[in-house]
Amino acid sequence: MVKDKKIAHHPYEAKSDMAVRLKKIEGQIRGIARMIDEDIYCDDILNQFLSVEAAINGVRKTLLEAHMKSCVVEQIQEGKLQVVDELIKTIGKMTR
Repeated sequence: MVKDKKIAHHPYEAKSDMAVRLKKIEGQIRGIARMIDEDIYCDDILNQFLSVEAAINGVRKTLLEAHMKSCVVEQIQEGKLQVVDELIKTIGKMTR
């Protein structure tokens, strides 16, 4: 039996914003690799990691909000209440 594939339905603006932010994060990661290759001072590199983590957290919050406002609401409206347990489990993982 094949499990139903779930598809997100986020507005274009939200997807576009997240894509732009992820491209910036990708550039930051490449910059960190370059800094390591160039023997940049460790504290400077560690601060770049903090910046990347903050950026990732921002995208994660945006996606969580979009997920709750669209995917979760839609599934609840369809009577698929197991989505609440799924969301609680995911938020638990995020807050470890």
